Amino acid sequence: MMTMLLYGILVTATTGTIVSLLLLLRYRPSRGAYAVSLRHFTLLVLVYITVILSFSILYLGLELLGVHVLVEANHSIQGPMPHMLEDIIYFSAVTLLSVGYGDLVPIGVGRIIAVIQALFGYLLPAAFVVTTVFHVKSKGG
Repeated sequence: MMTMLLYGILVTATTGTIVSLLLLLRYRPSRGAYAVSLRHFTLLVLVYITVILSFSILYLGLELLGVHVLVEANHSIQGPMPHMLEDIIYFSAVTLLSVGYGDLVPIGVGRIIAVIQALFGYLLPAAFVVTTVFHVKSKGG
């Protein structure tokens, strides 16, 4: 039962991430260039939060299923749930924002997931800039 619940959460998080990215690419506010930038920036922040939380749920789900994806000081992350959540959300944010301190390290399938998440971290700002420039040029601004 717990496994099915985790898979349901993972599918929901993935779907939410994809929908958020599509909305970022298709968002068309109707006001001036500054309103476009502010609205796109707000949307970008919301998409970043969604992606961070979605990947956090993925990492947490795998850890709870016994597939270790992160290590801290050469030991798999462990401890009470709040500590695990803190570590996983922190790792997800550090990976997406391309900081990579190295205190938490992905292992196994976690490496592939981290690479995909880092790719999202590079593509999101590019999509933000392209969408904003396209919208401003289409308005003649």
